[in-house]
Amino acid sequence: MSKLVPPHGGKGLVCCKLHGSELTAEQDKAKGLKQIEISARTKGDLIMMGIGAFSPLNGFMGKADWKSVCEKYALADGTFWPIPITFDVSKADADEIKEGDEIALVRDGETYATMKVNEKYTMDESAKKWECEKVFKGKGEESADDKFWEIAMEDHPGVKMVMAQKEVNLAGPVKVLSEGDYPDKYKGVYLTPAETRAIFDERGWKDVAALQLRNPMHRSHEYLAKIAVEVCDGVLIHSLVGNLKPGDIPAEVRVKAIDVLVDKYFVKDNVVQGGYPMDMRYAGPREALLHATFRQNYGVNNMLIGRDHAGVGDFYGLFEAQEIFEEIPSFEPGKGLLCKPLKIDWTFYCYKCDGMASLRTCPHTKEDRVILSGTKLRKALSEGQEIVDHFGREEVLDILRAYYQGLTEKVEVKMQGAASGDTMK
Repeated sequence: MSKLVPPHGGKGLVCCKLHGSELTAEQDKAKGLKQIEISARTKGDLIMMGIGAFSPLNGFMGKADWKSVCEKYALADGTFWPIPITFDVSKADADEIKEGDEIALVRDGETYATMKVNEKYTMDESAKKWECEKVFKGKGEESADDKFWEIAMEDHPGVKMVMAQKEVNLAGPVKVLSEGDYPDKYKGVYLTPAETRAIFDERGWKDVAALQLRNPMHRSHEYLAKIAVEVCDGVLIHSLVGNLKPGDIPAEVRVKAIDVLVDKYFVKDNVVQGGYPMDMRYAGPREALLHATFRQNYGVNNMLIGRDHAGVGDFYGLFEAQEIFEEIPSFEPGKGLLCKPLKIDWTFYCYKCDGMASLRTCPHTKEDRVILSGTKLRKALSEGQEIVDHFGREEVLDILRAYYQGLTEKVEVKMQGAASGDTMK
């Protein structure tokens, strides 16, 4: 009998991926359906539905779900869900599709799913703006009423992604036919919820924490993971292997760096490294809730939430992603979020403490501390700056330096107040 938290939504793992003869038959049928080219984000969402990571979702959201998620953090049936999972098409394509039709969803020549279209609804500019204000607008300086739209269209990748969506959303259940190249490209790291649950059960774990990573693992990440190991049965170091914004470090480089770190600085029996295929939304607090939601499906009941989780620029307050867990409404049994936040204060290396510390444990001044952030590390590496002592493990920095030295084009990395440490008192 598993001791793990049940999957989100009370329906078990809802896996939309077909197998065996069903898969073969659906692949054959897909060849005769209208082909719709999908975005990288939609590809990632389909795979998440395919492997059960988005349980209880079995398809893309209709208008009622979209509106309820934006307004109430819930699907129309009252099940907690924090960010819309929608599928956009052009008006020209939508005009050729009737409700009840089946279509094939393809990207770069590969068919990822078939979909039965139950609903079509228009997303004009005002609807997209409303979604952005509900999902992406935070309490940070750049989200102020007089600044948000002036700054977001240039500097917020999530807002830009939504505003660039096509005119119509299609809703309906999907049958997923492919997981792309993730199982082969990240063999041993790309894990499904069923696979992580089997690993945790085999180890007898009950309380499991997840560390979300989109940046290379520096000393603060390592410290957070080790705090989780101390208070839980084990930790899932869970890297995003889907698409990131320009300038972020590719998944294969981050995975290699984590491998080295786990091998040399962790007790391996207490750590699992995994990867998941979703694209980042950069939605800060709302994305922290999404990270906790799908981690519950992976068997995780504690989500590590530190400073500026899933943030971008200065759109969010430093600990807004922690605070939002206390602000979401209550839900009926079986429909609420069971994965809880493991809240950690701002962490850093302190010379006077002679070790890693946080604002809760270190009584010294900012001048005594090495302020750690993924953005700060990427900027230093991109510009060939010397990396401050105690920022990262040397074995990890060697891998990252080699990556940056091999780049022919570099993207400017912009610093925000939190990443630079300017806002630390």
